Amino acid sequence: MSILFKGIDHIQIAAPIGSEEEARSFFTDILGLKEIQKPENLKGRGGCWFQIGPQEIHVGVQKDFMPTTKAHPGILVSNLPSLRQTLIEKGIKVKEDSPIKGRDRFFVSDPFGNRLEFLEYD
Repeated sequence: MSILFKGIDHIQIAAPIGSEEEARSFFTDILGLKEIQKPENLKGRGGCWFQIGPQEIHVGVQKDFMPTTKAHPGILVSNLPSLRQTLIEKGIKVKEDSPIKGRDRFFVSDPFGNRLEFLEYD
């Protein structure tokens, strides 16, 4: 039996219970992502989902939430300098890190302290 891995469908980021509106504000108002509806049978769990290219970001709420400060998604963008400037103008702290040959990148924290990396290839 051969298996072909095709890509990543979604990533899930954890957040505190009751933080859906704050997640919506960050992911839609600041980042400009479109919220998508969760399947009916999962709505009772809380959280919210967002479209990001052909993939999705799922923000799931959990009782004993702790932010991920090392593990993170790496989110590909075009026009990274414009995103950097937009985030700074909206009061989001941009954290530079060691360069990686062939790509520009920076990190931010979501409203819950989770680490997010944004990058663009040369």
